[in-house]
Amino acid sequence: MFWFQLLIIMILIYFGARKGDVFMGLLGGVGVAMFVFIFNVQPSAPPIDVMLIILAVVLAASALQSSGGLQFLVHIAEKMLKKSPKNITIIAPVISWLFTFLSGTGHVVYSLLPIMNELAIDNKIRPERPISNSIIASQQAITCSPVSAATAAMIGFMAPLGVGLGTILAIAIPATLLGVLTSAILTIRKGKELADDPEYLRRLAEGLIVKPETQQAESKKASKGAKASVAIFLLGVLLIVIMGMFTELRPSWGQGEETVILSMPYTIEMIMLVCATLIIIFGRPVIETILNGPIFRAGALAMVCAFGLAWMSSTFINGQTDFIQEHVTSIVHGHPWTLAVIMFIVAALTTSQGATTLIMVPIAIALDLPPYIIIGAWMAVNANYFLPVASQCLAAISFDTAGTTKMGRFVLNHSFMIPGLINTLISVTVATLIGSALI
Repeated sequence: MFWFQLLIIMILIYFGARKGDVFMGLLGGVGVAMFVFIFNVQPSAPPIDVMLIILAVVLAASALQSSGGLQFLVHIAEKMLKKSPKNITIIAPVISWLFTFLSGTGHVVYSLLPIMNELAIDNKIRPERPISNSIIASQQAITCSPVSAATAAMIGFMAPLGVGLGTILAIAIPATLLGVLTSAILTIRKGKELADDPEYLRRLAEGLIVKPETQQAESKKASKGAKASVAIFLLGVLLIVIMGMFTELRPSWGQGEETVILSMPYTIEMIMLVCATLIIIFGRPVIETILNGPIFRAGALAMVCAFGLAWMSSTFINGQTDFIQEHVTSIVHGHPWTLAVIMFIVAALTTSQGATTLIMVPIAIALDLPPYIIIGAWMAVNANYFLPVASQCLAAISFDTAGTTKMGRFVLNHSFMIPGLINTLISVTVATLIGSALI
């Protein structure tokens, strides 16, 4: 029955991934209903903490976007890139990683792609190198950003194991950043030089290479509200990190063994709600745009996935606890690397770090794996590049006017594969090693 129910989950994930968007979360609800009404499994509780963390973080990030704060961050990134355009292959991915880390969303990289493309061509550098690495870096940072939906889910799952946000960040930040730097360095000569690339030369000869009309941030001064909203949001991120690292700063009630410390999920929810409120007061965004922007839409999708997929996964585990402990645990404990492989496969199918976290981490916890193995394998959820149909891959290909960022004749030999695999391998390995020393 375990394998049959697991097959049902994989079938639902497959069809959910094919249809995409909200359908994936809805099929998670279908899975819960099937387990309850067909297999008579007692349902687990929906992941309320995870959903509320995502909601609070997304409200603050969406308010930041509506107030012009994200555009201000893009302006700062553009100035940083233009300071050393010759080293754009290394600098661009690091900046992409940093801005996703701070904002919790990889969407910020889209605004940087035309700038990367223009600077690369002007400096005779193959645009594929900074663009492909930056796309991967912007996604890799999601698993170390304290305000991303995937990390929010991870916090909720790992808290009962005694692993807090501070520990997760201490593992994930160096692991992902080292992966980004290693990939950028190893692919600094990837592909033909721009002057020798036949596709670029063809487009140049046909007059197709034109200087892109990128929006010059210098011509539009950032408003005081945009600057204030960025400061408020970043202060909120800093407070969350500090509160996660130093539990004594959080309020507590009771004495001795009965002492209850304010949980990190509640802490994050309160800080982000306060940040959203302050951004609205001082950033003065158009209120109506907060719930209509792309960031809130992405967050709402993450909540639907949390509601359906995580609920389905935990219900399945509750019904198969005895079988898992008797048969599956020994297999995975003997070969813990298989967890990272499975996470990578699920992430490649769902093209979502958040959805994969919601599906796989509860299963990994049920297998009674050490927390450091779970966190190390979690780095493999950044696999949405494997099949180059994700929106960020398609955007990168379209923004490369030189035609060097490609899909690949055999689909899988696309521009993002090598940087992506390097990032995944390095991040998983480093996170596992650091985690084994810290936990």
